[in-house]
Amino acid sequence: MKYRALLSLLLLAGLIPGQARAQETPPEPEVVYAFGTTVVIPSGLQGVVYFISHAAKNLAELGRKDKPRGTVYTTSLNVPSQDYKLGFPGIAKRLEWFAIDYTGRFWIGKPGLYRWELTSDDGAMLYVDDTLVIDNGGLHVPVTLHGTTELSGGIHTIRVPYFQGLKFHVALVLKIAGTGEDYRIFSTEEFKPPADPTTWAFPEKK
Repeated sequence: MKYRALLSLLLLAGLIPGQARAQETPPEPEVVYAFGTTVVIPSGLQGVVYFISHAAKNLAELGRKDKPRGTVYTTSLNVPSQDYKLGFPGIAKRLEWFAIDYTGRFWIGKPGLYRWELTSDDGAMLYVDDTLVIDNGGLHVPVTLHGTTELSGGIHTIRVPYFQGLKFHVALVLKIAGTGEDYRIFSTEEFKPPADPTTWAFPEKK
């Protein structure tokens, strides 16, 4: 009996070669993807936050009548579908019925045809140089749509108004792909304009 008791203690302590105590693997923490931060990112996207009516169904009038409620900043829109209860930086006490109007500019060093992919829950739209490229508006579960733009070299503007209506999930992911490239998350860090504004005029082909 004493031998068995000693053996049990050694097994529990993990002191016998080839034996180890069974340990529970701690659950992996849930990843939270943010819509932005309140820290200013000069070369990033600026998102102006609005509270919207529970009767709202689209983004057509966004920013014309509503009062801005805050501002967030980000270099990319990369929020895969997640529970709305995880919250939204810069949008205090608001988990649904709000909108974020993202605007910014980006630099194209390699002119050509670019493909865009926009996933959202609820609605979102993509404008490039004030032209509507993707209309993914309305109240819906995560939906992915595509569009294309022919982009010249130099500075371009981008706008992505996003709309979150009724709970329970949110999503907003914007991707880009050049000719012969796979889709990747669009980031203003990758498409950052040169530091000197005097060089923003893209050289013309000879």
